[in-house]
Amino acid sequence: MSDSEDTDESVGEWPVTKEWLEELLTVHHGEGSQVSVDDFTVRPGCAAGDSVLSDILAVSVEYRLKPENRRCELSVIVKLLPQDPFSRFFVTEAQFDLREIKFYTQVVPELEAFQKKQLAGEEEGSGVQLPELPIPACVHAHYSPAGGTEESPEPPESFLVLENLRPRGFEGAEFSRGLTLRQAEAALTAVARLHALSLAIKVKEGRSLSERYTFLFQTARATDSYQQLVERGLPQLARFLERRPGLEAVLEALLALRPRTKEIIAALLAPEGPLALITHTDFWCNNLLFRDTENGVCECAILDWQMVTYSRPTNDVALLLVSSVPTELRRRHTESLLDRYWAVLTSNCSGLGLDIPKDLDYSRADLSRDYRRSLLLALLLCIGSVDVALGDPLTEQRLIDVLEDLHNDGILSGESIEINPSVQ
Repeated sequence: MSDSEDTDESVGEWPVTKEWLEELLTVHHGEGSQVSVDDFTVRPGCAAGDSVLSDILAVSVEYRLKPENRRCELSVIVKLLPQDPFSRFFVTEAQFDLREIKFYTQVVPELEAFQKKQLAGEEEGSGVQLPELPIPACVHAHYSPAGGTEESPEPPESFLVLENLRPRGFEGAEFSRGLTLRQAEAALTAVARLHALSLAIKVKEGRSLSERYTFLFQTARATDSYQQLVERGLPQLARFLERRPGLEAVLEALLALRPRTKEIIAALLAPEGPLALITHTDFWCNNLLFRDTENGVCECAILDWQMVTYSRPTNDVALLLVSSVPTELRRRHTESLLDRYWAVLTSNCSGLGLDIPKDLDYSRADLSRDYRRSLLLALLLCIGSVDVALGDPLTEQRLIDVLEDLHNDGILSGESIEINPSVQ
């Protein structure tokens, strides 16, 4: 969701008009409100090719709210179904658009209500505001399922309008250089807060998250999607490794792993263990924004929740460290980053009435064990998007370093992954 300065040549093809904005803002401000748009600008919200799951527009609007005629300004990101017919079918068939809309309109309000309920005693009368979730605010969402008749079918329609965080000082990180240590800590802090909320609401209310949120990316469907990406990316990676001397053993291990990748993905995505919760599952630096606050704290906001899943939290942690952290930082600070994540997760759960070590019999050592298992899934997801890394010397070397480290640690063998016979 980068704030691109690309030309506006295609803007006229999008349904962003004065009337459309006035209708949207009227719904946003509530029944009885009257909105009159004075001016608005529309531009592409990301560079061409950056997003295949949605077409993204950055919209700034100036309007008056009646009857008091109060002048207002709003800067938003509008996420629409792709115009390209193939991409649109891919998105709607896998329900990526519906999944993200449901995340913002169902999961987020319930997490916020749960947080308010659990912290009510502590906050009541103190004047202290409840902490905002580290995500953009949802301004409006629309989803219309496919309908019509066989002779005259009507395709699904959807769009999502989110707060544009860039005017508030948030900026993206450069994938080529990778995250700084402060940024990695901020990202893990942000995702740990969301993990804690989903885990606590599951345990405290005693409801299965997969049954509560049936739209989450289910293991079988997610496995098929990721496996297709791996099958596409692995030959690309193999050709790249063949041209690099000294990596023969790594390539051999990857090729030996290939017949088992689908079963491994399914086993590692499966929400097993006491810490199964809601995961982002596409948790890398291009889906993150950062800003430094006045008191020197680095904050992180997490974007793009189309792949939200019920899974293991270490899947998010491992993907971030494998994909987005420079080699030396990853090698030197993995344990301290895991400590940071664990501290935020357990302290936030404790504030919500859940003691993870006591109530779930889950320890910091268990987190390290699960993280080690999640590393292989993270690598397979990176292989599925390997074209993002190839072509840039910095990201190519980071990929090679990850491959060599995981091979030397015995992770590429996949022998420690228990395969459920039902997925074979």
